[in-house]
Amino acid sequence: MGLVLLVVIWLITFISSYFFIAKTWWLPIGASAAAAGIDHHFATTYLVMGIVFVAAQVSLGYFAWKYRERPSAPPARYVHGNNMLEIVWTVLTAILFIGLNLMSSSIWASERFRSAEPGATQVEVTGMQFQWYFRYPGRDGKFGATKPELIDASAGGESALGLDTTDPASKDDVVTGTMVVPVNREVELILRAQDVIHSFFIPNMRFKQDAVPGLAIHMHFTPIRIGDWEVTCAELCGLGHYKMHGMLKVVSQEEFDKWLAAREAEKQ
Repeated sequence: MGLVLLVVIWLITFISSYFFIAKTWWLPIGASAAAAGIDHHFATTYLVMGIVFVAAQVSLGYFAWKYRERPSAPPARYVHGNNMLEIVWTVLTAILFIGLNLMSSSIWASERFRSAEPGATQVEVTGMQFQWYFRYPGRDGKFGATKPELIDASAGGESALGLDTTDPASKDDVVTGTMVVPVNREVELILRAQDVIHSFFIPNMRFKQDAVPGLAIHMHFTPIRIGDWEVTCAELCGLGHYKMHGMLKVVSQEEFDKWLAAREAEKQ
């Protein structure tokens, strides 16, 4: 029986490892400046944990065979374990996880929690069941005021955000259902939610951040590839969660300026 367990455990280990290795890549095309660093850390984590997984399973199969029940084997007895061995693998595990965390600090600390650069494209993102709205401050660079009593989700657009049209700063605000940003220019997001927690997720940008009611969360990323990229909600937010998606269009700076000017002209 011990030999059978060894064969089964090793077969499962090596076959599953093959399928992981054979898959060329697990992530979609990276389209942001931070994507390369995130992907490298992802690959490093998979490699290190893959080695630990294979070593553990090979050892498990070996021990299942070596300590199999045999007529000449002594009676089984309860042991309290080896304290030194437990200390060693606990310390090694701590070093592994802390080390991986420190290796990625340039991604989650420097890139995520520093302030956006001056001149970044500002976009306010508002999540509500089950739609994303994107607001641009217009030529004056200021977002107009919003009021809860003006919110009418059924009307969509500016009404869904409760935009106060009497505020002069709101005159040139642009509200759309598609997010458009220029390539190679940092984008500062102000994330909001009206009802429940949503999660703003752009897989190709390697960007995901919760939008929480009552909070304005500032985050940023820099797109480096022109194209259309899917936006989804990564937080279960209700029965219509499956259809809460949108599009991010990354265009040239010239095309972005023309698009924004055209949206502003529509409000005149």
